[in-house]
Amino acid sequence: MEIVTAGLGAILGAVIRYAITNCGKKNWPKNFPYATLLINLTGAFLLGFIFALKLPVFIYAFLGTGILGGYTTFSTLNVELLGKLKAKNYSVFWIYLIASYLGGLVLVFIGFAIGKVF
Repeated sequence: MEIVTAGLGAILGAVIRYAITNCGKKNWPKNFPYATLLINLTGAFLLGFIFALKLPVFIYAFLGTGILGGYTTFSTLNVELLGKLKAKNYSVFWIYLIASYLGGLVLVFIGFAIGKVF
């Protein structure tokens, strides 16, 4: 049953990611992948938070594996990084890489620490 729950959550997470990405493309500067960074950093924080809550498997499958798995996007991050390298936009490449990977690690730990309080 958890597989169905995770799948339904993934649908919802992907729809949310799609909406944020489209909003970003229309309203944010195009020189930096702000939408993907926002999605991945908030996803890291939220995953740390809900992991700390020690939720039942059924609920974690829906929220963590499902929604946040569908919401975050490691593949898009790396394609965008590769695009910055191919365009020789090294400053944006390094800022995006460090903000994504280091920021993600920091935020998952912060989310976990906050989640432990609950």
